[in-house]
Amino acid sequence: MSGDWTDIFADKDAPLPWLTRRQRLVVAYAAVVVAVVLLYTLLYNYGMRTLEGRDHSLFRSFTTVTETMTTTGYGADAPWSSPLMNLFVVFMQLTGIVIGFATLRVLIIPLFERTPLDLSDRLTAKDDHVVVCEYRRDTAVLLDELERLNVEYVLLESDEEEAKRLSDEGYQAIHGDPEDGAQLERALIRDASALVADAGDRNASVVLTALRHNPDLRVISFTDTPDHDAALREVGADAVLSPDALIGRRLGQKTAAWADTPESMGDATVGDVRIREVLVRRNSPLCGVRIEDTALAGRTGLSLVGAWIDGDLRLPVDPGEVVTPNSVLIVAGTESAIDDVQEFAAGLRPPRRHANVVVAGMGVGGRAAYDALPEEVTATTIDQQEGRHVDVVGDVRDPETLELAGIDEASALVVTVEDDSTAMLTVAIARTLTDDIEILVRVDGTAKSPTAFDAGADYVLSTQRVSARLLARELRGEDVLTPLEQLRIVRTEAGAFVGRTLAEASAETRAECVFVGVERDGALVTDEETTIEAGDLLVVAGTDATIREFERQFA
Repeated sequence: MSGDWTDIFADKDAPLPWLTRRQRLVVAYAAVVVAVVLLYTLLYNYGMRTLEGRDHSLFRSFTTVTETMTTTGYGADAPWSSPLMNLFVVFMQLTGIVIGFATLRVLIIPLFERTPLDLSDRLTAKDDHVVVCEYRRDTAVLLDELERLNVEYVLLESDEEEAKRLSDEGYQAIHGDPEDGAQLERALIRDASALVADAGDRNASVVLTALRHNPDLRVISFTDTPDHDAALREVGADAVLSPDALIGRRLGQKTAAWADTPESMGDATVGDVRIREVLVRRNSPLCGVRIEDTALAGRTGLSLVGAWIDGDLRLPVDPGEVVTPNSVLIVAGTESAIDDVQEFAAGLRPPRRHANVVVAGMGVGGRAAYDALPEEVTATTIDQQEGRHVDVVGDVRDPETLELAGIDEASALVVTVEDDSTAMLTVAIARTLTDDIEILVRVDGTAKSPTAFDAGADYVLSTQRVSARLLARELRGEDVLTPLEQLRIVRTEAGAFVGRTLAEASAETRAECVFVGVERDGALVTDEETTIEAGDLLVVAGTDATIREFERQFA
């Protein structure tokens, strides 16, 4: 700790932990003043009766004490004949002066003085929190994500103006150098359970400094250079996250995930029940429609297990949720029913297998996308500089460059350039050259995703959103970009629910899982009004955690 006496108010076991340290200081100060006034009132009342021979109410004694301590008067009872009472009144007057000066110093002066504000005073009490050392992306997106998950945190920001702006907006942010152990102490590093380092080349130093103060920390480090993974793990990082590489890999995988066979789609199966990701494209009839109003509602042989909307996995899905472009619906049911929904969700262009893909931008993301492409896919790559696996050297904003890369013969374009404006222009140019192409693009800012769709993209991932979700996965065990892989589908005896409808059975369980339907006589029945009978097998989908909770309750 810094040694300041006010640090006792930052203790994790302090009362009123939801208040900031300064707020707790003010509350404690007010409580002391009230206690002093009440004590003086009792002593003054006793002294007036026993020493002055004047018996009056406690309220009159309280008024006199207040007048005296605030120096608004010397009390309506003056003068006093007893020396002891005169001494007591003088003592009260001196105490009032001291309290007045203290009030100025503690409460009034800090409101007007121009000395730097100690943002630590705004921190609430912490226990097992996360210390975020710098965040070189959209900080508000990350902090909003942490607050949504109820993850306690302190952001240590080296930019003083940025730290003050975030603190003024209500975030738990302070200014300081994350390589300085004293600044880490201000972030209550000893009480933290995890450290997030996103300080670029300073990450190794930050991690080493933090571990000296708390060797039990779980350390998560961001990096823009996957080659630094081994070095960061060597100095103590438990997990190293590279959002650009992960996004590139996901975009590359998506070119295969949209092909027209279940094997290429990566269906998970239990018996005859399949579970699959279905992408909603920008020109799909599903866009802008509430789940309860779509063709999915009440469809025979099909159940909506979950949805990945705006980067969040919704499980189960709120029927009032609006389907947006880029949403990934996770559906379970028979293969024919899923195929019908996938074709409907695809919009004007039906899903197809990609055999020829153009990758624009061969940075970290582009190389990851290239490596993730299936072996049978022919890839043509574009970059401004010559390099390994670069086929066409040129500016992606030049239509001739895209034509030279064979965009008119390609079935998919993966855009992973560094600048969002360049990405938007590349998408728009590609659309003018050919409309018969799937365009997958990475953007930096979350606000650019709608713009990319307007430009003509079919699938968009935001670095800012993915970075926040990556961290959420590491802190809470959530998956980020592959919702299908974190779901389980099981069949279990339905004995506990016999006589109830599927809707009634689903409402009874406390586990946040989805009742896909029942298997009866070799067929899958998904109608929510179906009454469960003896001998039925109940098909349930959910995450590992929700399935375990369901099995604990009913297995």
